[in-house]
Amino acid sequence: MGSKEYGQDAAVIGSIAEDIKNAYSKGIEICISVGGGNIFRGVRFAESGLDRITGDYIGMLATVMNSLALQSAIEKTGIETRIMSPIHIPNMCEQFIRRRALRHLTKGRVIIFAAGTGNPLFTTDTGSVLRGIEMNCDAVLKGTSVDGVYDSDPKINPNASRFESISHDEVILKNLRVMDLSAVSMAKSHNVPIYVFKIRGLENPLCDLLEGKTNHTVIK
Repeated sequence: MGSKEYGQDAAVIGSIAEDIKNAYSKGIEICISVGGGNIFRGVRFAESGLDRITGDYIGMLATVMNSLALQSAIEKTGIETRIMSPIHIPNMCEQFIRRRALRHLTKGRVIIFAAGTGNPLFTTDTGSVLRGIEMNCDAVLKGTSVDGVYDSDPKINPNASRFESISHDEVILKNLRVMDLSAVSMAKSHNVPIYVFKIRGLENPLCDLLEGKTNHTVIK
């Protein structure tokens, strides 16, 4: 959403697509899990007294909208993509089938995963780790608004300290809110490292992370 209060910023989406293209050009297989908080948040919907389950389903549809926008931007760079969703939306997305998704990777396509796990009450974080495990990914990379995991909220506490590395167990024990704890627990069970880095407002954050040029935290 860039500097907007909500919605999609075409320039920001285009910049993300160029960063993905540059990472792809290094020979890296890429799967992307897209959230929808820039459009709709089910939790806030529930806080207003409305049904949380319904709110989560609306949120899943928001991730499809973002996926379509990102797909368009990536394909303008010349890279073939596929959007896959656990929710059946045949005119917009392919149904997620693991073997088909793995086949897309072997054909050099970037996969965009929409609609999380397809179930309410599960966050995009959990969906990201789940898909990462299913796709045999070497790591899960979480682009966010801060440059790693801190011992307290750096937006509130200017003296917050960033971890260079932290274990899955420590994140769970300290209840650090960088990701949904069920996602961290799942990553721990399958020995999947999670790299947390800043994506907002930077030109090539993904490539900089891959080249070790940017601050980040690795959870492993």
